[in-house]
Amino acid sequence: MSIPNNIQEDFSREPLSLHDLAAQPMDQFKQWFREACEENPDAPNAVSLATASADAVPSVRTVLMKQFDQNGFVFFTNYASRKGQDLAENPKAAILFPWTSQGRQIIARGAICRLPHDESSAYFDSRSRGSQVGAWASHQSKVISDRSVLEDKLFQLTQQFAEEKIPLPDFWGGYRLTPETLEFWQGQASRLHDRFEYRRNNDGVWIIDRLSP
Repeated sequence: MSIPNNIQEDFSREPLSLHDLAAQPMDQFKQWFREACEENPDAPNAVSLATASADAVPSVRTVLMKQFDQNGFVFFTNYASRKGQDLAENPKAAILFPWTSQGRQIIARGAICRLPHDESSAYFDSRSRGSQVGAWASHQSKVISDRSVLEDKLFQLTQQFAEEKIPLPDFWGGYRLTPETLEFWQGQASRLHDRFEYRRNNDGVWIIDRLSP
């Protein structure tokens, strides 16, 4: 079917120039993320995470970014999931922040590594008990016969941990993507969008290039 004409596709904003950008990409990200939270607080930390297996089969899904700093972006998941298997075989990935309604998007590409155990444990301890039990109950990405398999496992684990602190599963934890490039895209009229990409030179200094839309 064709796309209806009444679907909004033009999300043009004011022009973006090199002089508008921070020297450090994560400082620029912090500014845009703060504005995204103010303009549309509907999960601005939801990102599309693209991975590939050792034989280059791609996969993409939405995850929630839970932390960021000058070292990159952090999310948490099951190590045995499809993305976890991909990252074990090919520890490179890309993430996309699709802030469509704000006429912006950010793409980060780079290497990924697991967080140290103590950092994953600290985050796990901050989660609700329901989310903690859910992490134990799900063998993420594995085939199951029915939803009742999950519900039965959840009930069993809820009873098991009823009187005790729920420990961090050894198959669950955080990953950090350390950007090698960061692209900031801002929508403009006539599809002549503004795109700027940060990349490190051989001296480790961030260079900013304007990209053709």
